[in-house]
Amino acid sequence: MTEILLIDDDKKLADLLGQYFAQFGFELASATLPSQGFSLLEKNNYDLVILDIMLPEMDGFEVCKAIRRNSNIPIIMLTARGEVMDRIVGLELGADDYLPKPFEPRELVARIHGVLKRAKSATETVNNQAAELSFDTLLIDTGRRQARLDGDELLLSAMEYQLLLLFASSPNKTFSRDELLNQLKGIDADVYTRSIDILVSRLRQKLKPHDFIRTIRGQGYLFVGQAS
Repeated sequence: MTEILLIDDDKKLADLLGQYFAQFGFELASATLPSQGFSLLEKNNYDLVILDIMLPEMDGFEVCKAIRRNSNIPIIMLTARGEVMDRIVGLELGADDYLPKPFEPRELVARIHGVLKRAKSATETVNNQAAELSFDTLLIDTGRRQARLDGDELLLSAMEYQLLLLFASSPNKTFSRDELLNQLKGIDADVYTRSIDILVSRLRQKLKPHDFIRTIRGQGYLFVGQAS
């Protein structure tokens, strides 16, 4: 059973999705306040969070930021206006996907399947790939879906980890934005250029002070870590 947490102040939506999700093997817990959501996250191991932007106490962006300080759980954000900037900000803060309101429940289910599939694939060892990839002080444990830098574990979202694994699996290869988009999948084409740049920038920030990812002007991005 896939366990999902919905943080949204619309109780009717929670009831509707709870009934709809059951036929897909999803069990839905819900919280109408961010504080309730944080409490549930501390007590339970959910597989995914669905997070509305417009919330009491604090907005969904702040909630996403707070979750990302301690967890890499997949997050899908719901945007009432569906504006591109809202989606970009959500990605910048670590959301894995987003869906504008109003939406069809079956589309949300498709997004959930996509995010969970990407998260699962990020944990699986690529054929003929070592269980551990090591570059200087960066260690990637593909079996546990963990990355450590200078001995400290990196908190990476599912997409950040998948991007890091993609780079590390082909060091010294220049990836174009189109190649990264096709490999990662699931990023909306409306904002894909900014989305790829945001993902790379986010990953770079977490890899500091090391400079593993270089920008190749007019071509894309290159991972320059030396295998050890």
